[in-house]
Amino acid sequence: MNAHVLPRLLESATPAPIAHPSFKVYTARDLDRIAPLRRLPKDLRFAMQVVSCVLPFRVNQYVIDELIDWDNVPDDPIFQLTFPQQGMLEERHFDLIADLIRGEADPALMQEAVARVRADLNPHPAGQMQLNIPTDEAGNRLFGIQHKYRETVLFFPSQGQTCHAYCTFCFRWAQFVGDKALRMASSESATLLGYLESHPEVTDLLITGGDPMVMKTRHLAAYLEPLLAPEFEHIQTVRIGTKALSFWPHRFLGEPDADDLLRLFERLHRAGKHVALMAHFNHWRELETPAVRQAIARLQASGALIRCQGPLVAHINDDPEVWRRMWNTQVSLGLVPYYLFVERDTGARNYFEVPLVRAWEIYREAIQGVSGLARTARGPSMSALPGKVEIQGVTTVAGEPVFVLRFIQARNPDWVQRPFFARFDPDATWFDQLRPAFGADKFFFES
Repeated sequence: MNAHVLPRLLESATPAPIAHPSFKVYTARDLDRIAPLRRLPKDLRFAMQVVSCVLPFRVNQYVIDELIDWDNVPDDPIFQLTFPQQGMLEERHFDLIADLIRGEADPALMQEAVARVRADLNPHPAGQMQLNIPTDEAGNRLFGIQHKYRETVLFFPSQGQTCHAYCTFCFRWAQFVGDKALRMASSESATLLGYLESHPEVTDLLITGGDPMVMKTRHLAAYLEPLLAPEFEHIQTVRIGTKALSFWPHRFLGEPDADDLLRLFERLHRAGKHVALMAHFNHWRELETPAVRQAIARLQASGALIRCQGPLVAHINDDPEVWRRMWNTQVSLGLVPYYLFVERDTGARNYFEVPLVRAWEIYREAIQGVSGLARTARGPSMSALPGKVEIQGVTTVAGEPVFVLRFIQARNPDWVQRPFFARFDPDATWFDQLRPAFGADKFFFES
């Protein structure tokens, strides 16, 4: 493909120009400036203030204007996805912070209380800080890199450690609260490239965050263009985890460096790298706007493949019809349904978690209503300490009701695809709450 092909493809992928709005963002300090909130009762607005002291809050005008049905607030799923709700904190935590706000507490006292609450919310689950961070040859820990699975390295570029808006259930919420001790990030491309070069078993690089699509293209290119050199031939796939298609599709349309970004993807694709945008969608409504449709078309014209994933969470998408419609819409747009996750055991999990048996029922009912092309969606999947565990079903074996489980990916590759069984527990919401079936003391991988 010559240098003139991509501009023609990009032009044909945008049938009618869309006005490019300016990016306008609101944080916890700006709650009073968000016009539609003024319609809500005073107690709801105060609850938002309390919760936003603990959990990160960030939303933009596109989400407010294009995605939220304000006639259905507070039940609207996109409102629940982006705006803090009182139930996101345990009652004791909420009351503690609320009392401090009402009493106009000293900032140092407030900061100390908030830190205690955050520590109780399990900021880094599944051994992210203890087990996933690799070391160099001298034994120094390489912060900003995670290497949990043999084939895949995660990189957290420092320029991409925020998002166009924040999901209220985000399992990486600790990245966004301003506490440097909780952050994972690196701006050292040499460290990343050196690690990749010395690990030929790695085939996939996942750029994650935050959201790498908040980065300027020149910063992203500094990390990715060196991969075109012969010494990185073993890096076959570049994945980019992003919510930008949902929260700010204009990143791929009217931003000053949008064309540069798509040309970067095209160069990687032309060189034989598989460029996969790991797009995070939680509800079919996020796929309905003209802007997201045109952004998808432009990305596809660059050679990038868009794979779609998201967690099943209460108040937003705990309904098989939502997933059925979302997966069918994705296939109709040329996207690949990839994962249905279980909400992780961190942050506001008490508000968003769904019992595992119900998660499996929702997945099963949804997958029954789609064609084979949408059945690429795997799940329900839990990114737990030992690996990515999929619930394959609920059944009865030798008179005992059990969960049937398998590892999709694991710290030890030998564990992958080995079925195993856990005692049925109707209340369990996460993997570490399950116990081995048939009277066993341990799961096979625990020994």
